[in-house]
Amino acid sequence: MQHLKVIAFVVACLLFARIPHAKGADLNSDKQALLAFAASLPHGRKLNWSSTTPVCTSWVGVTCTPDKSRVHTLRLPAVGLFGPIPSDTLGKLDALEVLSLRSNRITVDLPPDVGSIPSLHSLYLQHNNLSGIIPTSLSSSLTFLDLSYNTFDGEIPLKVQNLTQLTALLLQNNSLSGPIPDLQLPRLRHLNLSNNNLSGPIPPSLQKFSANSFLGNAFLCGFPLEPCPGTAPSPSPALPPSPNKTKKSFWKKIRTGVIIAIATVGGVLLLILILLLLLCIFKRKKHSEPTTASSKGKAVAGGRAEKPKEDYSSGVQEAERNKLAFFESSSYNFDLEDLLRASAEVLGKGSYGTTYKAVLEDGTTVVVKRLKEVVVSKKDFEQQMEMVGRIGQHQNVVPLRAYYYSKDEKLLVFDYVPSGSLAAVLHGNKAAGRDPLDWETRVKISLDVARGISHLHAEGGGKFIHGNIKASNVLLSLNLDGCVSEFGLAQLMTNAQSPARLIGYRAPEVLETKRPTQKSDVYSFGVLLLEMLTGKAPLRSPGREDSIEHLPRWVQSVVREEWTAEVFDTDLMRHPNVEDEMVQMLQVAMACVAVVPDQRPKMEEVIRRITDIRNNYSSGTRTPLEDKPETSQAP
Repeated sequence: MQHLKVIAFVVACLLFARIPHAKGADLNSDKQALLAFAASLPHGRKLNWSSTTPVCTSWVGVTCTPDKSRVHTLRLPAVGLFGPIPSDTLGKLDALEVLSLRSNRITVDLPPDVGSIPSLHSLYLQHNNLSGIIPTSLSSSLTFLDLSYNTFDGEIPLKVQNLTQLTALLLQNNSLSGPIPDLQLPRLRHLNLSNNNLSGPIPPSLQKFSANSFLGNAFLCGFPLEPCPGTAPSPSPALPPSPNKTKKSFWKKIRTGVIIAIATVGGVLLLILILLLLLCIFKRKKHSEPTTASSKGKAVAGGRAEKPKEDYSSGVQEAERNKLAFFESSSYNFDLEDLLRASAEVLGKGSYGTTYKAVLEDGTTVVVKRLKEVVVSKKDFEQQMEMVGRIGQHQNVVPLRAYYYSKDEKLLVFDYVPSGSLAAVLHGNKAAGRDPLDWETRVKISLDVARGISHLHAEGGGKFIHGNIKASNVLLSLNLDGCVSEFGLAQLMTNAQSPARLIGYRAPEVLETKRPTQKSDVYSFGVLLLEMLTGKAPLRSPGREDSIEHLPRWVQSVVREEWTAEVFDTDLMRHPNVEDEMVQMLQVAMACVAVVPDQRPKMEEVIRRITDIRNNYSSGTRTPLEDKPETSQAP
């Protein structure tokens, strides 16, 4: 009898737990937690959350479970959230599975109760200002974790290896340091730890990922990067040269080609000497005959004096063709052997090849571009280089100083620009101690780049194009003058599919035809302007949920909804009285990225408009503006 009472009590409890008023209490607690979150965290866009409206059917960014009993998903991307996430708010949503607060201005640490929501499987917090260490109390249900483009420091927690369901771990562009833990995550498919301060060897469990997952960590080593000190390098000839090897190691492949060329020339000279010896023997035999020996000897001597001289001359010319070709504007005093003996450091790998910083024995520092996939003949290559060398004489263009051509190697030599690229300044490691670019400097750089591109377009009969405009190809002088580099190389390369990381800069028509034009240069410049205005890199992230695939498209969607101020870099918003100028610059950028090429302005018009913006800013005047900039259907 007693047992029956116990059973009846248990059944009653279960029935009580399933009645409607209990379910409403759960949803009501979620509602109160969300209201507390919104009340504690300022936001740019007005959320329509209200205690008098139903959560599951009318609240922006909120999705409930099918039975409307709990909050299942919270997505608030780019709504201007500003400040730290308050504790005991989102952490109370214990049925939450997806949380996206990306592209806001969230600061300070990530509260432990947010990352440890037991049902959470996708957490998107990229492009914020979160700092501190990564919480160790992360939900074991997580399958997708994106904390990229923040300022997290410290080491990657070893407890990340407990997230056995994780398929994507994205921590790039933070300030993480220390070694990478040996993460035994069987389901991990996407990993990005680039642009941090990580050091030491890459653990074996992560060596299956490409080098792009680890780039930008100066003290990281091991496969797929360069071998760690004290370990034997891979014998594979396909691996790129190491940036940290000492003299002679960097040019190993190049030297092989040069040695082959020299050996070929030596073989030709040896053959000529053998022919000369045979001719001398033949001449002596002729002189030993009594009849017409003298005249025949002269004839033979005359023949010998012409043919061998001609062969030797061609051999010397072949050797000369394998030397560096300097332009008249160059003041450098070194030859190919000096360059081969130089120590070198990899500066970057782009679509046209690898770029090195080379330090010669006398201390001269230059930049060497080692081209890949050049498809034109030597004659066409030399003609294009002559044009590049002539056109590159402008204060906002990085001039080509010399080039080298052989069957196996094509090298370009430029001046070394110590301040690095615009991409490094905009998106570089925040731990480097670099202050963000202020508005006046960004306008100045924009004008410099526009002038450089306009100069290139005006030269070469008005048909010259750059073909590869992007932030990493804009170099900055010590005075932060913008200079355009790597121009005029598109015509030398194969028509292979553009790498995914470059699609953000490519005009729509170029993605189809693979043929850049001056109009496509204008489009790429427009993306560059958007990059400086938003602080966001126009890179795709294939396979990632909730990510910005294309910068012009994202800006267009925000502007269309009349939230123009939300597109601007938070570092710029700290400066007073610049929003009007930023909106004007946004108008210029959106005109440049028009889908129809003929609707894009010429670079002369772009220069005029940016000059007006700069003059207005310098003089302190303000022009009345509309709330929305010009729009064009961006891809």
